[in-house]
Amino acid sequence: MTPKPDVTLWWIRQCFRLADNPALQAALETGCPVVPVYIHHPVPPHYPQLKRGAASNWWLHHSLAALTDSLQTKGLRLSLFQADPNVALQHLQAVYTIRHLITDQHFEPHQAPMLEDVAGWCRANGVSFQALNTNLLLDPTALANKQGRPYKVFTPFYRAFRPLITWPKPKPAPSQIIAPMHWPETLPLPALGLLPKINWAEGFNRYFEPGEAGALKRLDTFLNQAVAAYGHQRDIPGLDGTSQLSPHLHFGEISPQTLWAEVMNHCHLHPEEQGEPYLRQLVWREFAHHILAHFPQMPDTPMDQKFERMAWQHNPQALKAWQQGLTGYPIVDAGMRQLWHTGWLHNRVRMVVGSFLVKDLMIPWQAGADWFWQTLVDADVANNTMGWQWIAGCGPDAAPYFRIFNPTLQSRKFDPDGTYIRTWVPELAALPNRYLHEPASAPAAELERARLVLGKDYPLPMVNHAQARHQAMAAYTALK
Repeated sequence: MTPKPDVTLWWIRQCFRLADNPALQAALETGCPVVPVYIHHPVPPHYPQLKRGAASNWWLHHSLAALTDSLQTKGLRLSLFQADPNVALQHLQAVYTIRHLITDQHFEPHQAPMLEDVAGWCRANGVSFQALNTNLLLDPTALANKQGRPYKVFTPFYRAFRPLITWPKPKPAPSQIIAPMHWPETLPLPALGLLPKINWAEGFNRYFEPGEAGALKRLDTFLNQAVAAYGHQRDIPGLDGTSQLSPHLHFGEISPQTLWAEVMNHCHLHPEEQGEPYLRQLVWREFAHHILAHFPQMPDTPMDQKFERMAWQHNPQALKAWQQGLTGYPIVDAGMRQLWHTGWLHNRVRMVVGSFLVKDLMIPWQAGADWFWQTLVDADVANNTMGWQWIAGCGPDAAPYFRIFNPTLQSRKFDPDGTYIRTWVPELAALPNRYLHEPASAPAAELERARLVLGKDYPLPMVNHAQARHQAMAAYTALK
């Protein structure tokens, strides 16, 4: 009987890159042939957060396809399984003598039990096991305040975090990886069922290129076109003023270390440019993961417990109008349509549409978080939860509840020439700027000139903002 070959399993969970990948580097250092494996596993009913949203699944499919192509250039195959991880490992054990299992670690609390199960399987079978941080700058549990407790306010977290960011130069993709003599049976990628049956995501391809190569192209564009003005242009949704790297970071197609190093190097070569505002946003991402690691109840429960008594409204019709971009507030509708058509939403507009849902419509923030989870290609438990609790006023270092965005004023300030609104709400395109942000204020002659019938071609405002603000403040005052 031919002995089974010794191998190292590189279990790829959410780190789809070859460059600057600590898990891959550790696998190479074992000296064994490397077998890359992706396991698409069923979601335990008590961990619903493990179930990706539909837009994330679209990205995952294309990211796996890109990784497959990259591995083929190194003489490797990506083995795909759809099973409980321990079942997949049992199958692989029948093919190989597994000496090492190395994977990328994720710190969301709902991930821990699965990883513990796999670690137990490795101990029982004499397999060396490592789970390495690959997608964050630091372990989110590494920092504590002077009292030994987790940080709840960003600024002191940032001050403590910033001096700790020291590491070697990011490593390039390995030039050579030892392959095994033979490969296990694998599922074809379409068998994972990640793509929508009705191709509502067709437009995503026009805006994003999932995969490591796409991440590097996006980084190059950001460095050459946007980082210099990021500090003030990031709030203008009509401009390409942000990096749009969030989905690439989430899926581990680029390391945050690489991104940090490239921004620092670029601004060193161009001293007149300032990268600090962007680096601060990377640390905010770390802060979100720090909070989630210490407060695992966050995805469902407000950090400020008094908000559990908030008089939220159950209004499916209003929620649907918000989801479809039919609220009668152009900046809100533009944002919700951008989200649906591209799988991404500008950060300033995320705050505006979030405030409108939670404070103008009094619909609970969890409903907004659920919709973003389904529709964002960069949907991330920590960042999605942090964003929604921030805008609702119930999270750590949150905006005060009485900070209620006026959608019309936000629109006039951040989209003054109407570029963003005209892109996503084309039925308003012929209105002059004076009325574009508030079509209901336009005289009949202007509406006729624009061939616009309010209530037919575009909805009337579903709420009066001033009245809605008064109602929201009354509900908040009642909590006290």
